[in-house]
Amino acid sequence: MSDVEHYIEERVERDSEFAEDFEEGYVDFKIGVILRQAREAAGMTQEEVANKLKTQKSAISRIENHANDVRLSTLRRYADAVGADLQIRLTTS
Repeated sequence: MSDVEHYIEERVERDSEFAEDFEEGYVDFKIGVILRQAREAAGMTQEEVANKLKTQKSAISRIENHANDVRLSTLRRYADAVGADLQIRLTTS
């Protein structure tokens, strides 16, 4: 376990407010990272993706850095723009 993972685990155990906000924030962060990685794997800049989606570079940056309120239709269009398939999976814990 990394130092960061250890810190998060300890903090979640002792701080219920942090625990509640962390999980939601982590999921949003993870989605943004996945989008950025897909764009980079396609060898594209944010500007190029923006052009394909007929939007501004700032909108792509916002999607990648604050993916907390991204519509499914936007995710599909983003995936198409970078030549990726969008797959959504639900699992039980």
